[in-house]
Amino acid sequence: MTSKATGYAWAVVALLWPVAMLNYLDRQMVSTIRASIRADIPSIGSDQDFGVLMAIFMWIYALLSPIGGFVADRFNRRWTVIGSLFVWSAVTWLTGHANTYGEMKFYRALMGISEAFYIPAALALIADFHPGGTRARAVGIHQTGIYAGLALGGIGGYIAQMSTWRNCFTWFGAAGVAYAVVLMLALRDAPSAGGDGQRGKVHVTIGDTVRSLWTQPAFWILVMYFTLPAIGGWVTKNWLPTFLADTFKLKEGPAGLSATGYIQIASFAGVLLGGTLADYWMRVTDRGRIYASAIGMALCVPALIGLGYAWSIGAAIVFMVLFGLGWGFFDCNNMPILCQIARPEHRATGYGFMNMVSISVGAGATVVLGWMRDEGISFSVAFALCAVVSALSAIAVLFIRPKDMGESTPASANRRV
Repeated sequence: MTSKATGYAWAVVALLWPVAMLNYLDRQMVSTIRASIRADIPSIGSDQDFGVLMAIFMWIYALLSPIGGFVADRFNRRWTVIGSLFVWSAVTWLTGHANTYGEMKFYRALMGISEAFYIPAALALIADFHPGGTRARAVGIHQTGIYAGLALGGIGGYIAQMSTWRNCFTWFGAAGVAYAVVLMLALRDAPSAGGDGQRGKVHVTIGDTVRSLWTQPAFWILVMYFTLPAIGGWVTKNWLPTFLADTFKLKEGPAGLSATGYIQIASFAGVLLGGTLADYWMRVTDRGRIYASAIGMALCVPALIGLGYAWSIGAAIVFMVLFGLGWGFFDCNNMPILCQIARPEHRATGYGFMNMVSISVGAGATVVLGWMRDEGISFSVAFALCAVVSALSAIAVLFIRPKDMGESTPASANRRV
């Protein structure tokens, strides 16, 4: 019999949805208002400098993600989420008051520190509340908040045109600080009675975590699978507005909204379809989430190639939609797959480590693409390379062999018979 999530378990997803939106909105706005920032801060002298500005957030965020995950596993996931939101929102507000390239880099680094604690803690908290039968759907709905944040990041160009780019950071930073107070009143940690989806009162140590996760071949395969698609994912997030503006002669506002909007709307559909398919498939086989995720990544391969060689804005939109659909299938199943190979008390740390490796590689790709632009190398080359590594990742995930972690699904029950 498949366990059902409680009403409050779904309320947790609803409470965290705006946080996920702000998490990506605050970090991503900088890429959609590149021209306005560079015009106002002349010390940002080149596209490579701007690539470093985006990448410094990613490197700090990546480095601290395992620490953020361990804090959530070892201490308290609720307070990790609330504290992260409050601090990064305050830093977002400060970013709107930066006057030099050095100040921008400093605030982006601070944002990387504070945001590193959110995603591992939030996804682990959702997994704590949701048993196997609803886990992929719950994670998928939470991820739609990320896509909403990425899509709304595109309005930064319009805000910059109508007033100033500084208002983008000031307004949304203040909103995040206010919502942190709401979470203090409404968000709870999961029960500690034990069982599937609940941590229990387990004393977590670094040594136990290393032995549990990093001695497993399945975990390293998942890390590789999570990392390779990040190259294409971060390239599209950070440079697609510039690609569309240059290739199709769009202004900053339409380019930013197009680059974020179509992919994120499609990703909305992708996580809902992919999560539902994965949870349904788990009734038949414990590899259901793996298969659903692999299908999504396979869709990204032709999407990236087509995007790089798009002959019109209409064709580019078609390939952006295909990429977003595939990305949604991939994105909603990473934490659920991790839950099939990691104990509850190690999941936030495991996801944090996955973030560290993935985003570090994505940050490097962001800087390299800035260098490629300065050298006159075409975007199409970068998108083609991203397609190759995405194809490799779709194959790699099929080698993961899930373990019995007590998931309450018919497939896992059949294994125990």
